[in-house]
Amino acid sequence: MVVRWRDGRGELVVRGVPDGGVSARVPLEIAASYRARTRGLLGRDSLEGALLLSPANSIHTFRMRMPIDVAYLDRRLRVLAVRTMPPGRLGRPRVRARHVIEAEAGAMERWGLGVGSVVEVRDLR
Repeated sequence: MVVRWRDGRGELVVRGVPDGGVSARVPLEIAASYRARTRGLLGRDSLEGALLLSPANSIHTFRMRMPIDVAYLDRRLRVLAVRTMPPGRLGRPRVRARHVIEAEAGAMERWGLGVGSVVEVRDLR
């Protein structure tokens, strides 16, 4: 199943490991167009919730003002890797990644989001 979203707002539902129960519901910005993905978090000092970049398999933090958590997701929205990146870095592309979630550093740990977690994206239109 191919998932395609449009730019806008949504909700990220995090299902933790190992039981798969809902561990967090997070406000979500969806960046699906080339322009929105390119803009990303540039020029922001903070982020309420998370930002979904789709499609994407890598990111950078050049010209960002804050460190961020990055989760790489496969096509089934399962977390392949989670990294914290300071400003001015280039992330390695993840071969199986189809989507990337960005949040303020430390947020993903608070949400219980880790490798193997599955997320659900709810479009709030």
